[in-house]
Amino acid sequence: MTGDRRPPSPGAAPGRRAPGAVRPAPNGLALWVAGARPRTLPAAVVPVLVGTAAAAGRVHGGLIWWRAAAAMVVSLALQVATNYANDYSDGIRGTDADERRVGPVRLVGQGLAAPAAVKRAALASFAVAGLAGGALALAVGPELFVVGALAIAAGWFYTGGPRPYGYAGFGEVFVFVFFGVVATAGSAYVQQGQLTGLALAASVPVGFLATALLVVNNLRDIPGDRASGKRTLAVRLGDSRTRMLYVALLVGAFVAVPLVAGLGGRPAGALALAAVMLAQQPVVRVLQRAQGRELVPVLASTGRVQLAFGVLLAAGLALSA
Repeated sequence: MTGDRRPPSPGAAPGRRAPGAVRPAPNGLALWVAGARPRTLPAAVVPVLVGTAAAAGRVHGGLIWWRAAAAMVVSLALQVATNYANDYSDGIRGTDADERRVGPVRLVGQGLAAPAAVKRAALASFAVAGLAGGALALAVGPELFVVGALAIAAGWFYTGGPRPYGYAGFGEVFVFVFFGVVATAGSAYVQQGQLTGLALAASVPVGFLATALLVVNNLRDIPGDRASGKRTLAVRLGDSRTRMLYVALLVGAFVAVPLVAGLGGRPAGALALAAVMLAQQPVVRVLQRAQGRELVPVLASTGRVQLAFGVLLAAGLALSA
């Protein structure tokens, strides 16, 4: 499986891909970019934007921008590292080998890269996160070393180690905690040196949307995960209840906005409600029972919702500071 194409269906227009055709696998740098799963990166960007904005107006002398940049590096590197680690661990277990699987490139499962090379990419990404996080810990406090070590361990053992918790249905908890609460409140903490109610409250809708990305990803993969013995939360809940969970997470994120903006004294944070216009399409597609490959654009749409929501919430929080 290294880029073979199916023959075009009769009557397909020249130069256009027939419906269901397999895209040729990327190579070189493009292969590693695809393996990093860029559609998941809004889950890393948004919490840093929102957490930093929550700290605006509360830092003597203004925001410390190098710390914001370092927090962004940590978050992005952890996301990429977790994606590579997931690819490596699933690949060597054979859970990505099922030909029914759809979605992003699997470097190991599709035989596109050697397992050792993917493992090195994961470890290198974790090291980048560790270096940037170490600089923050030296500037802010040693407690960040503990938080960083826990985040790295959680990223690796999501699908790695003898008892991966992602295979037991706890992946959504990891995403909510580390790409919601920890990343958002932590981005504010490195600016202020303390946890605040506003940052913790803002982390909840951010965590909901990050979790929604994983839920729709696992919804898409239910058949393959069930066949390979991977007991994700989606497999445990079943198709219909997983769809309800996805919708509940998106609705919950928008319901939380007035509470964050109003009770947090940052009324312009309500700008995030405008992102609801982007949420209609993925919600409708999920409720219309889109399956398999049909859910790939839903994942992309969910990422766009999260990014728009995060940018607008961050802008509103900063404007109201």
